[in-house]
Amino acid sequence: MLNRRHLRIKVLQALYAYFQSEEDSFRRTENELMASIEKMYDLYVYLLLTFGEIKSMAQHRIDENKKKLRPSDQDLNPNLKFVDNLLVGKILENKSLRELSESRKINWVGDEHQEMFRKMFLQIRDSEIYFEHMNNDQQGFESDKSFAIELFKAEIANSTLLYNFFEEKSIHWLDDIDLCCSMVLKTLKATNENGPMEILPLFKENDDEEEFVRTLLRKAISMDHENELLIDELTDNWELDRIAKMDVILMKMAITEFQVCSSIPTKVTLNEYIEISKFYSTPKSNSFINGVLDKAIDRLKAEKKIVKVGRGLLN
Repeated sequence: MLNRRHLRIKVLQALYAYFQSEEDSFRRTENELMASIEKMYDLYVYLLLTFGEIKSMAQHRIDENKKKLRPSDQDLNPNLKFVDNLLVGKILENKSLRELSESRKINWVGDEHQEMFRKMFLQIRDSEIYFEHMNNDQQGFESDKSFAIELFKAEIANSTLLYNFFEEKSIHWLDDIDLCCSMVLKTLKATNENGPMEILPLFKENDDEEEFVRTLLRKAISMDHENELLIDELTDNWELDRIAKMDVILMKMAITEFQVCSSIPTKVTLNEYIEISKFYSTPKSNSFINGVLDKAIDRLKAEKKIVKVGRGLLN
């Protein structure tokens, strides 16, 4: 489920908190980092469960309309295309998702949550995508799947109501939501009519992503002094305390990764930290960081501190 760039961002956030804190607690920092990554999975589960809640609101509206004193023909014979959506049905009947919801205590129970979904359904009902789906003649699983995917992209993933809820739940979730939404879309797109929906794991089996995170954090902290000396030497026209704190941490992480992650090409590491700096530091940071890291690569290669193993990883 996770990708390396997002994991680097998680380590960046943890290191920033660590270096800003007066408490020099490495163990607590690592525990908080892994808990933050684990919480991302909760966000993924929450997002998948939104479909069932929206369907419940649609069903409730149908049931209430039938109870009118003078129901119209449309009230008595409603369009069931949304509540009978075949892909939403697969989400609701998925055993793995249900077990995750129960074990992690993730649900949308409560009047406040139900009011949020009531408002969301009203917005969805007035949307163009909902109107077109409810009034076209297309039937079957692929049509329902296509609609569910477009509904998620247009209305659920961009819901201000959901954003406000997630922001209150975790300060990190607004950084995580794009990745988790992409994982929900991947889950929906991979589902077919003849089999159950496959819920993605947080870490792939036999993957080294968790080891990558722990190694990068631990080594960035243990190598901090030597990395700082190197950066200070390579930025001789700058006092280190004049460089943006985030830039320094990004460069320390990159210099660490060059040396300890032997299976990751140097150019990949370089490009990743330049890209991250565009979102997490100043507008001019990417060119500054690029220049310093280019010098760092030359120095570390000359000192034989960059050793890559595997085909195609010498650069």
